[in-house]
Amino acid sequence: MRIKIFLVNVLLLASFFAYSQNNKTDSILSVLKAELKKEKAYDLKKEVKINQLRNHLLHTKNANFETQYYLLSQIFEEYRSFRFDSAFTYVKRMITASEQFGKKDFQTSSQILMGSILLNSGYYKEAFDAVKKVDTTNLTDKLKTDYFNLRARLYIGAAEYNNDAYFSKIYYKQSELDFKNAELATPISDFEKTINLAFLPASKKNKNLTPDFFYNFIVGQRLPEHGIAMVATRVSYAYTGEDRILFLALAAINDIRSSTKETLAIFLLGQELFKLNRTNDAYILMQQAIKNAKFYGTRNRAIQIESILPLIASKLIDEKQHEKDKILIGFLVFVIVAVVLFFLLIIYRKQILHIKANERTIKEKNSELEKVNGKLWESSRIKEGLIGLFFKTCSTYIETLDRVTRKTQHNIKLGKYNEASAILNDVQIGKEKDRFYDTLDKVFLTIFPNFILSFNALLKKEDQVWPKKGEALNATLRIFALIRLGVTDSETIAKILNYSVSTVYTYKVRVKSKALVPADDFEHKIMEIKFIDDL
Repeated sequence: MRIKIFLVNVLLLASFFAYSQNNKTDSILSVLKAELKKEKAYDLKKEVKINQLRNHLLHTKNANFETQYYLLSQIFEEYRSFRFDSAFTYVKRMITASEQFGKKDFQTSSQILMGSILLNSGYYKEAFDAVKKVDTTNLTDKLKTDYFNLRARLYIGAAEYNNDAYFSKIYYKQSELDFKNAELATPISDFEKTINLAFLPASKKNKNLTPDFFYNFIVGQRLPEHGIAMVATRVSYAYTGEDRILFLALAAINDIRSSTKETLAIFLLGQELFKLNRTNDAYILMQQAIKNAKFYGTRNRAIQIESILPLIASKLIDEKQHEKDKILIGFLVFVIVAVVLFFLLIIYRKQILHIKANERTIKEKNSELEKVNGKLWESSRIKEGLIGLFFKTCSTYIETLDRVTRKTQHNIKLGKYNEASAILNDVQIGKEKDRFYDTLDKVFLTIFPNFILSFNALLKKEDQVWPKKGEALNATLRIFALIRLGVTDSETIAKILNYSVSTVYTYKVRVKSKALVPADDFEHKIMEIKFIDDL
């Protein structure tokens, strides 16, 4: 059984020291809370063991003292830190059996045990009465040690209970004397000597004697769970703060595992956590402590807990209310921020919509500008072509007129009138017009190379107009070519092409009537015919 306890505590030690120094107390408190959930299982296991011992005692003959006393003491040990009333009953039976069989040492040991449980339950007067009944003559060293240790603990309990500047000092002094007498009767073991090193002043303490060392030392011993709890509780008095919590939590864990209800550790741990403002944990542990005290029947402990528990509960309520206030304030701040953000989002959305509207307007304006620029550029290119044609044609005609004029004047001066007349007759206006139209057609098709295809795309196949072989443009195409160049007036077109206005009109009506698009849109479609990018 002790080997099993040893292995469990070694595992606890390993898991505990896996954490950093700052997380040690949090880690072991988490283990403690987990063990609290298993409390009923541990209690049930103890009750099963007690029932087995009681059943065995029931079938034991009263004449067999050794067996009877052994079973009574085993049941007492199970009840000793579990239930006071049952422990009291069985220790009385131990005293009675010892008296009946005349076993003085057993009777003395039982009386010391009686004083011990009376002390643990706060029956100080009754405990002192039990101590007075002990016959101190011819005591063995062990019984002397137990006797003086019990008396020393009684004086400490009385001093703490009275809490008086005068009487408490006397009790503490007597306690120190009894502890010394106990040590004289039975010298302390190496284990106790090591534990006592924890209480050395810091100036005399070896640097290796840290809280971790003592924790490791306690857990590393093959002690029963209740023994670990008692030693850890004792060592806790050598430290404060987080270090004390370390040992008290270890003690409380082992108290739970051993079903110890007369537990000082969990009460002290609750007090220490309360001092460190860990109110929630302190409240949980104090509730467990009062539950244990009432279950065991520890009057003095119950009074202590009930005096401090309202303070913890009050502080916990204040903290909870403070947390609620913080949550409420946080919620209100959140709502205010949310409302502000909502309105900012509305403003932002309006701004975005306004920006998008402006962007659309800008895009539309840019598109319009691009179209206007395109048309201006197109018009500029067309004008460049036509101006070039104009200068080229004018230059040709000027040269022709100059040549004809000089020859005619020369012949007139020489009196060669017939030859002068012949030179004038050589100027063929019709051919010049044809040459002009041919040049105009070539310039136009240079600017609009896809004009003929685009034009015919507006007509049915059977109504399409194609120039004859050797022609650049025919009369119909030339009329609409001039329209594409921006010459939309029929009279102007007629003068350029040497047609009558009615002829131009007839050509236009004839083509429009055969178009695939409405007649009113035909000239608009002609204007949409693209020109080349580069001349």
